Amino acid sequence: MTSLCEVCGGNEFRFEAVLWDELVEAWGLSQEERKYIDRQQGECCSNCGANLRSIALAGSIRSHLGMSHWLKDEMGHRRWRKLKILELNEAGTLSPLLSQQAGHVLGCYPEVDMQAMDFPDESFDLVVHSDTLEHVPDPVKALSECHRVLRPGGACCFTIPIIIGRLSRRRDGLPPSWHGEPGTSQDDWSVQTEYGADAWCQVLEAGFSKVTLTSVAFPCAVAMAAVR
Repeated sequence: MTSLCEVCGGNEFRFEAVLWDELVEAWGLSQEERKYIDRQQGECCSNCGANLRSIALAGSIRSHLGMSHWLKDEMGHRRWRKLKILELNEAGTLSPLLSQQAGHVLGCYPEVDMQAMDFPDESFDLVVHSDTLEHVPDPVKALSECHRVLRPGGACCFTIPIIIGRLSRRRDGLPPSWHGEPGTSQDDWSVQTEYGADAWCQVLEAGFSKVTLTSVAFPCAVAMAAVR
């Protein structure tokens, strides 16, 4: 059962299934796995509209920054006015909140290549991306780039779809699989990596010294904060 929304503090949620049969078959999901991935994407706060994935990500950001109030209340506060944020693709319903900061930069993948970003070293306090890394050909390189552009003590807070009962695997040699709407076949939606319980290993491979997990209604939604 979901408790409180980390974005706004709401305690009422609605659900609408979002997965479709072709994606479930390509991913090889059991009925139980389908159920919790569907909740991750389709269970939303009735107040602000954030789904469980975004709520987990908000919790990860709040925990790293030491926020005492809900994310929507904190992000407009003057204490964060010097915060430098790189958001790689819009992080769902969090994007309007993150963009309140003067130091916010939005970089859209694949126009901004996460594997070779054109940003100076140590230029951001926070890097945020949500369900994007699984589409990147070399996710460790992408995480290494996130590490490079972070200032010491900064964090990369992100989500990826995780099936907790298996190990991560590349989709090389498997039939193409896409996220997005049913029928989507754009290259940038193509799934390169299907993540399992060992997903955190790539964070350490990329050079981060610490990774913490934030969960909402485990195993429905898990967010990571990789600290430089």
